[in-house]
Amino acid sequence: MSDIRQKTLEGLEVGDQFTLTRTFTETETMTFGEISRDHNPIHYDERFVRAKGLQGRICHGLLVGGMITEVGGQIGWLASGMNFRFRRPVYFGDTVTCVFTITEVDDKNRARAEAVLSNQHGDVVIEAWLTGVLPGPVERNILASLLAGD
Repeated sequence: MSDIRQKTLEGLEVGDQFTLTRTFTETETMTFGEISRDHNPIHYDERFVRAKGLQGRICHGLLVGGMITEVGGQIGWLASGMNFRFRRPVYFGDTVTCVFTITEVDDKNRARAEAVLSNQHGDVVIEAWLTGVLPGPVERNILASLLAGD
């Protein structure tokens, strides 16, 4: 399925790093707004945006921050906590790169990670910190069978 899942099968350790890149669209933002019911005018109304002093309507922070769940989903990470610091807005059409790094793993597979999300200009837009549980041997065997198409 992915290099992330393949690395998971080999075993994850402190320092493992995964990078994803995604361009965010107006359509995705509108869909996320409907799903989340977040109808903040900062995402929908140019007058409100101008009053805030921004360059244009912006993507929902959690839509962009959700890039970390793509990594977590590939790993099979069972999340127990997520913290975000929203540093800069992400505008429609911005391309964001997420660098996800495992920072701690204990003997019970409990783990910590951090993620830094930057736009196409190299500006950090979100910093995130995560806790959770990595898959053990039984779960990795299941992931292997998923990769094999079983």
